[in-house]
Formats: sequence, structure tokens, C-alpha cells
Amino acid sequence: MDKNKYLLIVPLVLIGATILSGALLLSSYSFAIDNTDVVDEINLTVPLSCSLEGTGMTSHNASIPNGTYQADIGTTTVKVYCNDNEGFAIFASGYTGDEIGEANSTKLVNSTSAVNNTISTGIATSGNTSNWAMKLATNSGATYALTLDNGFNAYSAVPSTYTKVAHRDSGTDIGTGATGASLTTTYAVYVNQTQPAGTYSGKVIYTLVHPSSEVPAQPVACSAWYICYNPNTTTAQGQMGVEYASSGASVMLQASNFKRTGYGFAGWNTAYDYSGTTYGPQETITTPSDMSTKGLSLYAVWVKSAGTLQNWNGCSSLAQGSVTALTDSRDNDTYAVAKLADGKCWMIENLRLDDTPELSASNTHNPSLPLTNVYDTGVTSNHLSPTSSVVYDATTAPEGWCQDGSYISCNNQSRLRTDNTTFSAQSGTYSYGNYYNWYSATAGHGKTNAPDPSYHAPGDICPTGWHLPRGGYKSDEANNEYWSLIVTGLNNGIKPANYDSSSTPYYFNDEVAPISNAMRSYPNNFLFSGNVKDSTIHYRDTIGYYWTTSKYNASLSAFTMSISSNNISPGTGSGKLITGSTVRCIADT
Repeated sequence: MDKNKYLLIVPLVLIGATILSGALLLSSYSFAIDNTDVVDEINLTVPLSCSLEGTGMTSHNASIPNGTYQADIGTTTVKVYCNDNEGFAIFASGYTGDEIGEANSTKLVNSTSAVNNTISTGIATSGNTSNWAMKLATNSGATYALTLDNGFNAYSAVPSTYTKVAHRDSGTDIGTGATGASLTTTYAVYVNQTQPAGTYSGKVIYTLVHPSSEVPAQPVACSAWYICYNPNTTTAQGQMGVEYASSGASVMLQASNFKRTGYGFAGWNTAYDYSGTTYGPQETITTPSDMSTKGLSLYAVWVKSAGTLQNWNGCSSLAQGSVTALTDSRDNDTYAVAKLADGKCWMIENLRLDDTPELSASNTHNPSLPLTNVYDTGVTSNHLSPTSSVVYDATTAPEGWCQDGSYISCNNQSRLRTDNTTFSAQSGTYSYGNYYNWYSATAGHGKTNAPDPSYHAPGDICPTGWHLPRGGYKSDEANNEYWSLIVTGLNNGIKPANYDSSSTPYYFNDEVAPISNAMRSYPNNFLFSGNVKDSTIHYRDTIGYYWTTSKYNASLSAFTMSISSNNISPGTGSGKLITGSTVRCIADT
């Protein structure tokens, strides 16, 4: 499947008289919307206890002479069924062609008679004049109370962006098979030149949200010369700035600083309804040719949690490239998960586990012992230790993040730097995740006195049923999970060949740029997240460092995967055990 057309959570769409009803569709389907002769479509925005069905028209069925107005050219009826008392809302918007540009937005005549002879919007002809406009009237056919917010039994304009037209704020269980609420829309049209039947391609889109307090995503215009990053929901935390870019420029996108409870972040899409191109959070793209007039609006792609990470066994049912989301029961944080080119399911967001949860055999990958900070001042704990709250013995180690690998105590105690609660306008803070020294990443198993050089820690801080990837020397590359992912093509068909033959090989020179971008592209989504040394984050947005479970050698180092624009070490690089690096987890099965 073309990644650029893949929808992560697919709305239910009604085109013409085709009825689709039901609940949430996950993963591997996309619906191509044909703009020709489509008057209405119906979307279902991830309801938990509602279904939606309806009937509609595919085209106008009569020729409309120049300068005339015709009412009642067709109707659409939608029906809603909810089995809880949280209510719902129906939103409507109308457009022709471009959903954002004013020149093509669906603008309507101002009365129910042919008095407006200066229609200036709609589908442009070769003479750049509009050939149509529309109105609608809404009527409630509900079997229980449905409040109309727009229409009120009279013809009214269809808004060019989503506007709530009806809602039911609360109610009791209506029961299986109940008639439910219905909303009927009648269309009217006025044209300024004769048009034959079946030639109108304007749309009115109806979107059902649940509960009634939800608001659907909608297009947002961006300023010329800028890339705008939109949260695409009113329920996300965080802020992001804009990014200047010229037309046809090569630009690395910004990592996300948005968080949405119960949803994983999967990337940026060029369309608010995910029908456009999906990019990884730091993928390098070529900007469109119209940056000087429209800029580029990008929208956060959210995937609703389908269950818990712990002991998840759903990888075999996912197609390669498919994306879902799962929640870590230790702290209720949700992560997007994808089945990548190696056939394994990876978290495609960096781990954000902080010092709050207890680490135990039931919620952490195979720990034979709890993580114990034996060098802290009298503290023995199976919590991760944040650098901001742990006091160290000055005779064995300096305060703050350990600053010298010669201190044995620095290597054998937990270190955690949490940046994921910062939601300022600074971009990317949340997506980078937390930074762990190797002792923390391996849940206390990765100690200084671990056997060298082929030791692989038997436990780590990944959720039970998941594990930290394994790295290693070239002699063991068959078991190196970063290497296996890269040589299978990263879901993008790129299989690198220019591989250094040393014992710790890496990719380099001319082929690094496409491999690096493939690793950062959707759905792989690796980041240039940097690392922590001497209590400071280094190389952010330049290099990414990811831990493995494998010890490097006797020099107090472990294997890492590192990625930059000119060098990639696929689980064959190394980092000091005291360094703070990021973590990705792989499902065991």
C-alpha cells in the first residue's frame, strides 16, 4: 500500500446512496473520495457507542437554466444511534475543490429567490467565473430531542469550515434497534450559467462526534512562506511554532510537542482528515511549489488506543506498515505502534516512562531483580531516579547527572532525565521522550561488572511482552535487531549496501542521506533526539542515540543505534553507560 494514502483511523464515509454504518475501523484501509458529482459525504469520528447511517444524492438530476434558482433539488438524511447518555453532535461543512482557499470554498446565495447575480465562488470555469452555489435547509426527524443549531427549517448557508448544525447533549440509553435521531437536509441551487444535469461537484460533509463535547478536526490555513503544525484536535496539550520555508526547499520537519490522552502520535499529514501524505515527525521533505501563496499546513495524526502494551499479542494480525496504538498500564501513556519491514512490531515513539511507577516482574521485561539504587544515600528502590531529586555522596560522585565514567557508582545507579511534561512553544520536547542511562534502560541488569564483551542484559524497562532491541558486533549481526530492520528496507524499499566491514560496522558516505531519511520517515519515525552528558542535552535535532540491551566492552560502554545525516551505526555504535540515551521497544511476538 502506498504510504502516502494510508489512513490510520479511517472515518466512515457515505458517498451517494451507499450506506456504511458501524464503529471504528483501524489500520489498513483508505477511502479515495471522488470529487466528481458528489454532493454529500458522512464521517464518523471515532465514536465509542454510536453508529451512523444515511442516504444521499450523487448528483443534481435536472438541468438548471442560467440565472435561475431551484429549491428542493435533493435531500440527504442521516440517522444516529447511541447507546449511552453522553450525547453527540453533527457538524456540517461545504466546499468545492480546495477546502481552504477562499476562491473555491462553497459559498451560497443569500436568499431563497434569484436575487443574487454576482456569485463569485464555486468551481471556476475557464473564464474564472463561478458556475454554481448551494443552500440547505435542515429539519429534525428525531424520535427523541435533537436541537438544531443551524437551519431551523429555513434555507441557510453551508459554512466553509465545520459548524455544528445539531446536537443531543445527553439522554438515556435508547436501546438496540431504536429509531434514533435523524437530520434531513434539503438542497437548493442558483447558477449564473446554464449547467446540464449531473455536473456539480460541490460537497456538504456531515461529521458525527461523540460525546457531544467533542469537536471534529478541520482545515486550518497557514501563512505564506511558513509550515504550520496543527494539533488537529481541541483535546491535545502543547504548543508549536511555525517554520519558515521557501518553495521547493528541502526541510526537516519538527518533532511534535503535542500530547493527547488516550492517543498515540503517528506523524504529520498534509490533510486534516488524513487523506493526504503522511510524514514522520522529523522526516526531510521537499516543500510544495505554492509556499509563496499558501504555506503548508500539517496536521498531527492521532491513533486511538486499542488496548494495553502489556502482554499484547496482536502483532501477527497487523499487515506490514499498519499502525495501531497501545497504552502502557504503568503510567497510562499511549504510544503509536507499527509493524515494520522486519516483520516485528515496534513502538514508533520514544519511551516516556518516568520515576512514578514501580518496576516489577509483572510490568517490566523479565527483571530478575527490581532496579536498586545501591549507591544513593541510603535509598533502595525499584523506581527510576530523576536527576533532579536524587542526592549523591560527594565522595563517590558529583551531584546531578554523573559526569565521569570512571565513577563506578555513576554506572551502577539509575539516571533519568524527564523532558516530556514541557508543552511550551518549543517544538519536539514531548516527542523526544525521556533519557536513560544504561543501568536504567536495562532495569538494573546492565551494570559495570556485567560480562564483556558479549553480555546481553536479560531485563529492561520495556513493558512486559516487549523488549529493548539487541545490538552487537558484526559477528552477531543476525541477532542485531536494528541492523535487521535497516537491511530489510525500512518499509521504504531502501536496502543499503555500502556497509563498513569493521567489527562495529556502520553506513556512511553517499547512501546515508536516503537511509537516514527512511529511518525518520513514516512509519519508522526515529528521531534526532540527542543524548544527555554532564546534565546537558547534546546533539538534539542532529543525532539520535538509542540504547540496545548489549554490552560493548570493558570500557564502561554499551552498544547503541546512532543516526545522523551522514553516519548510521545500526546497533553497532557505543555509548558510555552513564550517558542518557533514548529507548524504543519491540514486541516479543
